[in-house]
Amino acid sequence: MNGTSISGPMVLNFEHLKRNDVNLVGGKNSSLGEMIGALSAKGIPVPPGFATTSNMYWYYVDANGIRDKLALLVKEWEAGRLSLAEAGQMTRNLFLHGKWPADAAAAIIAAYKALSDKRGVKGLSVAVRSSATAEDLPDASFAGQQETYLNIYGDEALLDACRRCYASLFTDRAMSYRRVKGFEQMGVALSIGVQCMVRSDIGGSGVMFSIDTESGFDKIVLINAAWGLGENIVQGTVNPDEYQVFKPLLSNPNLSPILEKKRGDKAIKLVYGDQQTPTRNVPTSKAERHAFVLSDAEILQLGRWACTIEEHYGCPMDMEWAKDGITGKLFIVQARPETVHSHHDAGIFKTYKVSNKGRVLVTGLSVGEAALSGRVCLISSPADIDQFVDNSILVTGATDPDWVPVMKRAAAIVTDHGGRTSHAAIVSRELGLPAVVGTGNATYLLHSGQDVTVSCAEGDCGFVYEGISDVASETVSVSGLPEVKTKIMLNLANPAAAYRWWRLPADGIGLARMEFVVSNAIQVHPMALVHFDQLKDADAKRRIAELTAGYQHKPDYFVDKLSRGFAALCAAVYPKPAIIRLSDFKTNEYAGLIGGAEFEPDEENPMLGFRGASRYYSPRYQEGFALECRAIKRLREEIGLSNAIVMIPFCRTVKEARKVLDVMARHGLRRGEHGLQVYVMCEIPSNVILAANFTEYFDGFSIGSNDLTQLTLGVDRDSGELGDLFDEQDEAVKWMISRVISVARERGCKIGICGQAPSDHPEFAKFLVDAGIDSISVSPDSFLAAKKQVVAAEGVSGRAQG
Repeated sequence: MNGTSISGPMVLNFEHLKRNDVNLVGGKNSSLGEMIGALSAKGIPVPPGFATTSNMYWYYVDANGIRDKLALLVKEWEAGRLSLAEAGQMTRNLFLHGKWPADAAAAIIAAYKALSDKRGVKGLSVAVRSSATAEDLPDASFAGQQETYLNIYGDEALLDACRRCYASLFTDRAMSYRRVKGFEQMGVALSIGVQCMVRSDIGGSGVMFSIDTESGFDKIVLINAAWGLGENIVQGTVNPDEYQVFKPLLSNPNLSPILEKKRGDKAIKLVYGDQQTPTRNVPTSKAERHAFVLSDAEILQLGRWACTIEEHYGCPMDMEWAKDGITGKLFIVQARPETVHSHHDAGIFKTYKVSNKGRVLVTGLSVGEAALSGRVCLISSPADIDQFVDNSILVTGATDPDWVPVMKRAAAIVTDHGGRTSHAAIVSRELGLPAVVGTGNATYLLHSGQDVTVSCAEGDCGFVYEGISDVASETVSVSGLPEVKTKIMLNLANPAAAYRWWRLPADGIGLARMEFVVSNAIQVHPMALVHFDQLKDADAKRRIAELTAGYQHKPDYFVDKLSRGFAALCAAVYPKPAIIRLSDFKTNEYAGLIGGAEFEPDEENPMLGFRGASRYYSPRYQEGFALECRAIKRLREEIGLSNAIVMIPFCRTVKEARKVLDVMARHGLRRGEHGLQVYVMCEIPSNVILAANFTEYFDGFSIGSNDLTQLTLGVDRDSGELGDLFDEQDEAVKWMISRVISVARERGCKIGICGQAPSDHPEFAKFLVDAGIDSISVSPDSFLAAKKQVVAAEGVSGRAQG
């Protein structure tokens, strides 16, 4: 090692680093220095530490005579004379068998001692992280390509961990990744970050993004959390909690804009071990599995920090956080630019539709928005990777960076474990592959050679269907659409799919059906929650007890799930209006909810029976309606989504309108207070006949053309025998629609229509525009068609703008 010299510093404390020091200390360490220097004053706490420089890396390489041998091994691999595994192992051995130059070792130990002294601890426990000089670039994240070592303490253990970090620059996955991204193998150096450990082994930790990882929706912060050290979340070996926070409302201290809280099973946690095995996984307790890792206050705090960090860097960010179990304090331990959605063309996106589906085999979290059919190839262990069949659907327990070469050859990925920020999710996103992660049982239920369809096109729940389904895709461009006076709104019901459509230039949500959220997210009849102790059905009681685990008061489950379900929908279009229709189940549909049969009467004709407004003041349901009102009040006044408009369905008389508004007011929803608007469905002839009277009680109408057609023509809309008679464009129906639009406009009352007819029939769209309708609300996949119809109609009618 004689004759080797070094120019420039070998070690620098984080506080002396800036984000443009990537060539000196790599992306990870330069970002830590940037945050400490620029964001500490803004309240972002980052644990202190130091970084070795790229100068020290090359000093180590040359002092041990590695450079020429390394270049030869890379050349042999690139020429195909050595396999990736052979070249990688031989290269890593060059580093692992090297010796530290005395001055380099002394510099590391001196910095470690200074850090320990500063913390008042001899032999401080530190995290030792690799930071490559080509890391966290705009088009290449390199996340997880090199190694991290946690709970390292003592001089010798630290030097050994640093040596292993150098070797990890040439893991098989890192060499393969650099080749794909076009980086010279000899042109990348490695810095080592040595950072004071946060005691998250007895607290919690996780990952967060300042953007929705699937849709690219830029108004939320997505947070994953698990007990113990954070590697389990990153590697995808645990199903974490997931929280979503709405960024535009975070600056208001009186609001709690948490849109989603999903509890993961968090079956294991990574904790401190001993000197030989610094970390180990142990099972979590039942109490830990049933509890959320973070309180609401902590979720909001992390959300605010994510916004501050994003604002400083000027781009969406991927961050890691940790909670100290001793002090209870939160810290940011890493931050890097998000490299997938931040480079998408916001004006173009691709939609997928799956039809002729087989039965559902497994479900999990969806990654991406694509769908495809293919054949399963189940791989249980990294040792069996060579058995993978190209373009198959990879099914496994979890992936780590060693799986990347085979993931690149897959058509889709399905895992038992992991959340949206797990390794499998991050790599799938970067590769553009659909993935369903955290299924819990895919490796148990699926088998190699099985034909399946993987669908990530139906919201945040991913499905694996049996057999080969029909998958259609369409590339949609929303750039350059002309302005029109008639507003085009969306019919959205599924909160899980709300963010998929945020790029559509819609004017809000014209119809959000409460019954969809109740059926899918809640599943329980509200009266069964209110009267849980009196339920006679033992199976229903058991199922309700399972669903409401963690809620001391059963009705709170309904309020929480309903308010957060609507929160996702309102957030997707905020600050544009979102019209929420209160429950309009028929009695037979209500009876199908868990525990519902004990509270619903049998009716000969539920379509014309105990539904809509008549339920809200009835002794049979008024306690259930009180929960609906609580959820809306919480949505608007606690979460803060005041763009929510309430709509009353099937309101038969003006007298009934007064009754419903009185009941709502008793439950804290008073029309006009806190800007609350109340609309009414126009779907009964009486709504048209007495339209002027109804305008005294409501701020707007929404025409429900299906029921209005049914009741105007006397045709059961569900009857196949009478299908030819059911026509929304019948002259009698059009007279009804034209009449109510005219009255609404005279009285200064908003009026819209929700249904497919305007997008399917140009002449109907023209009729509505000519009649003076304010808005047309359609399903998202009909948005462009409806827009085009309105553009044409307004051009003819002379109402087009500019």
